[in-house]
Amino acid sequence: MHLPSAPPDRPTGRGSVGRVPRLPAGFTDTFTSRYVDVDGLRLHAVTGGEGPPLLLLAGWPQTWYAWRLVMPALAREFRVVAVDARGVGLSDKPATGYDTGTLARDMAGLMTALGHGTFAVVGHDIGMWTGYALAADHGERVERLAVAEAAVPGLTPSPPLFSAAEVNDRLWHFAFNRLGGINEKLVEGREHLFFGHQFTAKAARPLPDHAVQHYVDTLAADPAALRASFAFYRSLDETIAQNEQRAARRLTLPVLAVGGAQNLGAAVAATMDRAADDVTGVVIPGCGHFPPEETPQELLSALRPFLAPYRDQAVHPPRIAAATVLGDSD
Repeated sequence: MHLPSAPPDRPTGRGSVGRVPRLPAGFTDTFTSRYVDVDGLRLHAVTGGEGPPLLLLAGWPQTWYAWRLVMPALAREFRVVAVDARGVGLSDKPATGYDTGTLARDMAGLMTALGHGTFAVVGHDIGMWTGYALAADHGERVERLAVAEAAVPGLTPSPPLFSAAEVNDRLWHFAFNRLGGINEKLVEGREHLFFGHQFTAKAARPLPDHAVQHYVDTLAADPAALRASFAFYRSLDETIAQNEQRAARRLTLPVLAVGGAQNLGAAVAATMDRAADDVTGVVIPGCGHFPPEETPQELLSALRPFLAPYRDQAVHPPRIAAATVLGDSD
């Protein structure tokens, strides 16, 4: 007896909605995995909910799964799009294109393919890098930008080479990840040691073991995923040059900047103040680097009032002609 297989446009591998651990109750009733073609690049997105579109951009070394604890609540008010960027999870992993200008174009193309003309963005960690680039390079598309827990290369002042131990412990991976190949050789086969340390050292409230294991297994399962995880940092020369140019054109859209009190704290808002005119800063007590997983309710408490004006004015969000979407029409 042969059971019917999933259609080719529906992801079924590790990292799809059906192949991740311990989702909130009822999650799969609202959200589905899909592939979306963006200029020949296949991206994996998890979509669901009703309302104006809201794009969620996860950080390093995570996938869309980082948003799982806040997605059900957001889906009651928004059409949520949680995406694996190029190089991440079930998305394609090309050799190039990891500067934030290219990543922002990917995301603009994704939302075009899904039929969304304008949208709001929430980005964490390197998702904050892309969110900033998206708002700066495609400002006519982005209504509101919420960011969390990142220094932005080319915007945030760089610390000295010989920094205090606390700063070095937080930022040493920037230099390590930029290396041209030795880092992959050192980490391969030791993914849990390296990536597990990133989660342990930066979280004020430990992430659950099943989540950390999922992220590590995703990276360890495919050499291209490990290479791509470093490619975001190897592309920093391009990203820094781009951000230096972006900073000359200040953002005028509303920006929410969220920091964990036990990690970057108010420094997130200070970074965005260098680039934007309308910044609201929030520091979450007892939180480290991972607000969507450490303090999901507190993060929602910050996002809801910030996004409410966008939700209320976008009763009928602008839509544009959809490009090629591998899956249901959005």
